[in-house]
Amino acid sequence: MKETVKLGVILFLITAIAAGILAFANANTEGKIAELEAQASNEARKSVLSEAETFEAVDQAKLDEIMKKNPEILEIYEALDGSKSTVGYVVKTSTGGYAGPIEVVTGVSTDGSITGMKVVKNTETPGLGTLAAEAPFQDQFAGKSIETELEVVKSGAGDSQIQALTGATITSKAVTKGVNLAVEASKLMNE
Repeated sequence: MKETVKLGVILFLITAIAAGILAFANANTEGKIAELEAQASNEARKSVLSEAETFEAVDQAKLDEIMKKNPEILEIYEALDGSKSTVGYVVKTSTGGYAGPIEVVTGVSTDGSITGMKVVKNTETPGLGTLAAEAPFQDQFAGKSIETELEVVKSGAGDSQIQALTGATITSKAVTKGVNLAVEASKLMNE
């Protein structure tokens, strides 16, 4: 009995010390992690709408109104040029892919075209669905008009079509859905 209590106390001390070390490490890295995430988000916004100088989060009331209509929209930023004129919107969406949620950042210009899109987070199948995060797939979206909803086709993509990734049609449709939602949200911003 005495030996069991002794082992229990030792185990408690080891776990308490480990928890203290983890808490200390978390406290010292939490700010840096948040800073790096903010920097990565800003770089993603800049990559999909490069003519913007700055990005400002839209009014929370307007965002809430849009999110009520579609909860897959995560954030909307107004893209401003050097003279603080609106040049478009950058919208972050999260849609269900084959293996989990896919987060997409899409740029939509005020002239009525998609300026670019970037898959920023996904858990898709390596070598298939993860190809959605690479340039050959993502580059298909740039320059597409926002007048017609984009659709995914298996081959021979036209003006309002996106060529599906081979073996990853579900992923292709999820990414395209995210872009279409971003276009819809940017149109709502102009109402």
